[in-house]
Amino acid sequence: MGILSERVLNMSTSATLAMAAKARELRAEGKDIIGLSLGEPDFNTPDYIKEAAIKAINEDYNSYSPVDGYVELKEAIITKFKRDNNLDYSLPQIVVSTGAKQALYNIAQVMLNPGDEVILPCPYWVSYSDIVKLAEGIPVEVETTIASDFKMTAEQLEAAITPKTKMIWYSSPCNPSGSLYSQEELRALADVLQKHPHIYVVSDEIYEHINFTENGHASMAQFEDMYDRTITVNGVSKAFAMTGWRIGYIGAPEVIARACNKMQGQVTSGANCIAQRAVITALNESPSRVDYMISEFKTRRDLVLKLLEDVPGFINNTPEGAFYVFPNISAFFGKTLRGKTINNANDFSLYLLEEALVATVTGDAFGNPDCIRISYAASQEQIIEAIKRIKEAVS
Repeated sequence: MGILSERVLNMSTSATLAMAAKARELRAEGKDIIGLSLGEPDFNTPDYIKEAAIKAINEDYNSYSPVDGYVELKEAIITKFKRDNNLDYSLPQIVVSTGAKQALYNIAQVMLNPGDEVILPCPYWVSYSDIVKLAEGIPVEVETTIASDFKMTAEQLEAAITPKTKMIWYSSPCNPSGSLYSQEELRALADVLQKHPHIYVVSDEIYEHINFTENGHASMAQFEDMYDRTITVNGVSKAFAMTGWRIGYIGAPEVIARACNKMQGQVTSGANCIAQRAVITALNESPSRVDYMISEFKTRRDLVLKLLEDVPGFINNTPEGAFYVFPNISAFFGKTLRGKTINNANDFSLYLLEEALVATVTGDAFGNPDCIRISYAASQEQIIEAIKRIKEAVS
């Protein structure tokens, strides 16, 4: 009998965190690594949010918080959902967690039984598949292509549904592709789901505000006939540059929210009290206060795409949100670069790290083996230098 459980032995290591660790190792050896692997804004948390945290410390917020979050924070989340998404939730429908990742884990644990299938449009966020597997669910991958902007069609959804399908998980804007589902595209998916009333939807909207379109953000729960079957997941990590503050939340049917609260009560209890107080301020203020970040991300996106046009073998589309590009690099498969044979996206990503000293993430980790993810949550100077190095390494 081994020391470790089969559960953890069968679990994948987070590819984004693994690449970040590898990049740190090379930096420690004195290598000049440019990190375009982590999904973390390079801005500081805005001062008005930091001041709210300092105020909370001075007001002696230091006790255990309620498992599902402070009432004042849940009220701020309800206001935010109504203001930004036209969604009506009540206090018992909101659960605050230690990051959106814990919210997703809670959902899987309280909703999935062994053998339940979860449809994941590929590419999907790196942890979805393993979170589903930890709950003994079965990830069902639906392949999309760069030609469809990495979005699942209604026809593909219909074809993927079986009697065992319990849920669909997707993110919009998407990590890693930056793709954005329009209201019309979500309605087409919802029309399919009307024929399958037992299927629930997880709509991961963590990148909601990092949106470069004129159309705004669309939520699956905005459709009256999907509201009771949708769990809306969000948080403050990306738009407010608060990754380390670890606050995520859900709006969900009450029975699901109560179950998540019950699960969380046995695992972590309530999220960090100071971070929660700061997030009250973050959500109550107008989202326009972080427009300067969104504007800069759009400028960087345009810069990355312009520079990549000159890199042979990279096929790009134009992402409409988040801060990633997800180029198809399958043109390099089977080729030898500087004595190294490139068989797949893993090889290519590692090659860029070792030869160009640029950290990216293999698309394999996101369910798409033909692509790599490049994060442009880095300065324009770093982006220019990184793409220059990549071009030299593949020319």
